[in-house]
Amino acid sequence: MLDDRKLKILYAIIDSYINTSEPIGSRTISKQYDMGVSSATVRNEMSDLEELGFLNKAYSSSGRIPSDKAYRHYVNYLLSSHFDEISKNTYGIDILSKHINEKVKFLKNPQKLSRR
Repeated sequence: MLDDRKLKILYAIIDSYINTSEPIGSRTISKQYDMGVSSATVRNEMSDLEELGFLNKAYSSSGRIPSDKAYRHYVNYLLSSHFDEISKNTYGIDILSKHINEKVKFLKNPQKLSRR
């Protein structure tokens, strides 16, 4: 369903949105995240991700923001990527929660964290 490039772009958008609470455009993604492709390629991939329901636009010429579907995919990725570490460690939940605690806080209350 999602190839590696689409996943990298999606995770970059999610990461940026979690950190800034601002929609992100293709040029910013291609420059800040060193995707190794042009902003036009990123824009095409973002369009595909939007059609698949992973991204939304605030208005026609705005950058993209992650959808609920994108956040679910991202959280599943975080959980699966740390599964071995969690299963081998009796305090694995603590390791995972330290890793994603700020991101979870943001998802629960983005306005509170963006005012720091």
